[in-house]
Amino acid sequence: MKNFFKRIPFDRINWVTSIFLTSTFLISLTAVPYYIWKHGLNMFQISLFFTFYIATGLSITLGYHRLFSHLSFKAKWPVKLFVLLFGAASFENAALDWCSDHRRHHKHVDGNLDPYDISMGFWFAHIGWLLFKLKPETPMDNVNDLRKDSLVMWQYKWITLLSIMLGLVFPTFLGILFDGSSGAIGGFLIGGIARIVAVQQSTFCINSLCHTFGNRPYSSKCSARDSWFAALITFGEGYHNYHHEFQHDYRNGVKYWQFDPTKWIIWVLSKIQLTTNLRRVASNKILITEIKETQKKIIFNLENLNIELPKWKIKLPESTYNFVKLYHKKLKNKLENFKTSANRLQTKTDNKINISKEVVSEWHKEINEVMEVLELLTLESAFLSKF
Repeated sequence: MKNFFKRIPFDRINWVTSIFLTSTFLISLTAVPYYIWKHGLNMFQISLFFTFYIATGLSITLGYHRLFSHLSFKAKWPVKLFVLLFGAASFENAALDWCSDHRRHHKHVDGNLDPYDISMGFWFAHIGWLLFKLKPETPMDNVNDLRKDSLVMWQYKWITLLSIMLGLVFPTFLGILFDGSSGAIGGFLIGGIARIVAVQQSTFCINSLCHTFGNRPYSSKCSARDSWFAALITFGEGYHNYHHEFQHDYRNGVKYWQFDPTKWIIWVLSKIQLTTNLRRVASNKILITEIKETQKKIIFNLENLNIELPKWKIKLPESTYNFVKLYHKKLKNKLENFKTSANRLQTKTDNKINISKEVVSEWHKEINEVMEVLELLTLESAFLSKF
């Protein structure tokens, strides 16, 4: 036991953050269920939890992330004030600190200077980077533009007080108004502690889950992946592969069927002039990127498919082998078509010629069909290689 404790890097532990994250998590697992068992769970507490979850979660996705970190749109002061107040209530630090870490993540993704580098492991990217100071504090020299924003700097100055008052005291006070002392405890535990843990853990999933599981339809240059599941719990942030390729787009879920309420709210706010200058990538450019990434996958699969007729140890249907050979040939032809289409689309993009939504839709359908064939073909080839 003595040797075990010697291996723990106590000198590198971020004690304040570690104690807060650990204690809130343990309270959520113990005190919250005990309170519900003793007092029950009513609609007020459920509404309080989800109201604060939505307000604080959207303040991170819409405010800290898309507005302040990536400048993907501009917002009037009421929107800024809201996201800064409820962003503080999420207990994810001040916007200035959050944005500095996130901008560094994009600049140095998967490298030593990436604050939540996934190559250090899933749990390091998820929460470990917050618990341990693995290297000296990095200077916040990448947020000088935000330092000029008086509201951002006001929040930075009062972040601790704002976090406690809005994140813990406010839901407790609402609980008192609803049901006295019992309501106060429920407001503190459910609208405060449990909600803070839920919002933080969902945010952390973007750094860990979305760099481990999911698809990479736009770029395989980094570990970022699209995850529909992560999008459900993070108001649309789960389409992370797209985001890393086009980080200044105010949308993460760029396709109409993708769940991205943050995008929808930014768009609605623009209709009442509370948000402006919404930045978006042209559909031509997105489609070209997707086609070129699909080309890379086709080339990789063609180079790695084993279609030589094996010396079968047992008799297999000739159709199995013929399937692989046939689609190998089709994929080669498809690759040439993709190259031609990409060049044609690139010319249109360079000349600022828009392509119709119908053409974009047809190509997305084509890409999805090719990816399905690639997956099936890879499985067939792997099956054949065993014989």
